[in-house]
Amino acid sequence: VNDSERERKRESVNFLGILQNKRHNLDIRSLSYYPDWASHTLGVFICLSCSGIHRNIPNISKVKSLRMDHWDEAQVQVRVFLPQHGNAVAKATYEAHIPIYYYQPTHADCQVLREQWIRAKYERKEFTELASLFLGLKEGILWKRGRDNGQFLPRKFLLSERDGCLKYFAKPDAKEPKINIKIDTINATFQPVKIRNPNGLQISYLKDNKTRNIFLYHEDGKEIVDWFNAIRAVQVHYLKVAFPMASDNEVRDHLRVITSPPQREAFKKRWFTLDHRRLMYFKDPLDAFAKGEVFVGSREHGYSVKQGLPAGAQGSFSWQYGLTIVTPDREYLFTCETESDQQDWIAAFSRVIEQPMTPQDNVVIELETGRVCHPIRL
Repeated sequence: VNDSERERKRESVNFLGILQNKRHNLDIRSLSYYPDWASHTLGVFICLSCSGIHRNIPNISKVKSLRMDHWDEAQVQVRVFLPQHGNAVAKATYEAHIPIYYYQPTHADCQVLREQWIRAKYERKEFTELASLFLGLKEGILWKRGRDNGQFLPRKFLLSERDGCLKYFAKPDAKEPKINIKIDTINATFQPVKIRNPNGLQISYLKDNKTRNIFLYHEDGKEIVDWFNAIRAVQVHYLKVAFPMASDNEVRDHLRVITSPPQREAFKKRWFTLDHRRLMYFKDPLDAFAKGEVFVGSREHGYSVKQGLPAGAQGSFSWQYGLTIVTPDREYLFTCETESDQQDWIAAFSRVIEQPMTPQDNVVIELETGRVCHPIRL
């Protein structure tokens, strides 16, 4: 081995040593503690998934494998990489002013969310300066799935912070909206597999105290993510008005996030969705209305989730991955196909049950059951 080869190996060892100190600072929140890729133009460490997105913006980011590619001295910058570059420095620069409502994706989120987050940071530099990305009003065309024929047709949508609502119009020149949806009843989640479009967005809202779903998409990934974050922005405004003493962290915690079966999961005969405190089931995952709903309250009001089915329940031996939802009125029994699905659902139910109920939650349960909710003292 010649001297240049020894020097290259020494630089690689030093570079990986830097990586060990940086393992907790990743581009997107991930389960991987040891990213194997880096952008030598941005000076950041990234995971394999993010490296593919960085390759789509070669004018901004050039990536290499830490273990498989050769790094020359100029790219490694062993002596200056640690103090002048790295994820901590990049975060301080590119994530200096992220609005409270802007959703920061994790490794588990869909491609369009992760890609637009990375492009917003490095390509568009949306968070380097203090500026409002949403000015209180958004209007545009989205493709909406028809309730009866299942076809996606262009529909005009209007989101207003002042009015606190989302409207859509059957025709672009229509003066009156077909539906006016209050922002405090809305939940939005990306469902690309369910909608069969990489930019598929599901809007859930209450109508006559029942949950209805609207399925949308836009061909432009940035546009559909902008709509998603605009809805969150209006929700933040609503929460700040409703709870003026709440801190930013408390408002962020109360932003409603839908929890549903993993996006990779195949369609089943009964598709379940946990939307805040509403557990709904559908015969078809693209049904506009749920076939049934169960309200999931808090632990202090007598709600809990248990692993497995009650002894003696029908199917308790043949179904290994059961779970039981306990309410003040009755128990609901469910089964999953895999242990992973079972644990995911138990974790999702537990997160909801451990949260205290809001005054709005109490109103909902009183309307649905006629029962006034008081905490159960144990």
